[in-house]
Amino acid sequence: MPVVFETQRRRLAGVVAIPVTPFGGNGEIDEETYGRLVERLTTSGIEVVTPNGNTGEFYALDEPETRLCLELAVKRAHGASVLAGVGHDVRSAVKAARHARDTGADMIMIHQPVHPYVSRDGWVEYHRTIAEAVPELGVVLYIRNPAISGEELARLGDAAPNVIGVKYAVPDPVQFATVAREAGYERFVWIAGLAELSAPGYFAVGATGFTSGLVNVDPRISLDLFAKLSTRDFAGAMAIWERIRPFEQMRAAEGNANNVSVVKDALSQLGLCRPDVRPPSRVLTPPERERLFGLLSSWGLS
Repeated sequence: MPVVFETQRRRLAGVVAIPVTPFGGNGEIDEETYGRLVERLTTSGIEVVTPNGNTGEFYALDEPETRLCLELAVKRAHGASVLAGVGHDVRSAVKAARHARDTGADMIMIHQPVHPYVSRDGWVEYHRTIAEAVPELGVVLYIRNPAISGEELARLGDAAPNVIGVKYAVPDPVQFATVAREAGYERFVWIAGLAELSAPGYFAVGATGFTSGLVNVDPRISLDLFAKLSTRDFAGAMAIWERIRPFEQMRAAEGNANNVSVVKDALSQLGLCRPDVRPPSRVLTPPERERLFGLLSSWGLS
């Protein structure tokens, strides 16, 4: 593995934060608030931020907006690694990856392809083409498709040396462990891609980092959980897990319908940004907001 990616690999083996994209009263991106939220993460000890992730409502942003989010994140990251989310068709993803490189990001995350017809060979070619366009950047794969096996990952790793990490978001720790070992456990950094609730199970079978949207609300909780998991203190990790479980279950209810809305509303209740989200998400109902207030109060935040 080229030495240039060692810092990125080390940082991916930690808490990978997915910042929200705050909107102003006019519906446009609130640039100053976005910058403050990124700063709040990185000055709290977070070493990787992912502008244009799913918690950032990537699929609800147009191209100028995704570029703006990336530029703001790079400007306010304070030395943390910026892992830029890219995706859609190959040409758009390559264009976004090159913009990320030119803006100062040091990694890209390639979103799960949304096309309904995905062959395994086509999956390898899609990611290889994007990775080869930016050999200077580390590349993280976002995998939500259980049909992608370790064989495809190994082939891609051989073809594209700058593919350094896998954000694995298939809800099956056994599948994850199998894929990681078939692909080459040491070849990639393995990131639990389903956030805090799934992290203990994935760490038990080999993950070394996890992604988080909850980290927007209280970075200390996510960092504390990572500290417990990285030292194999599973009893301590599960105590934190029990504390955050109701919050994460609110996000996961009804097929993750309110995944972003819960995080943004929590930030709103803390006075950090507006609760606005874009369709197909929706703002929380008054009863949901009241329940969320109770959870934040139990954490000593409200």
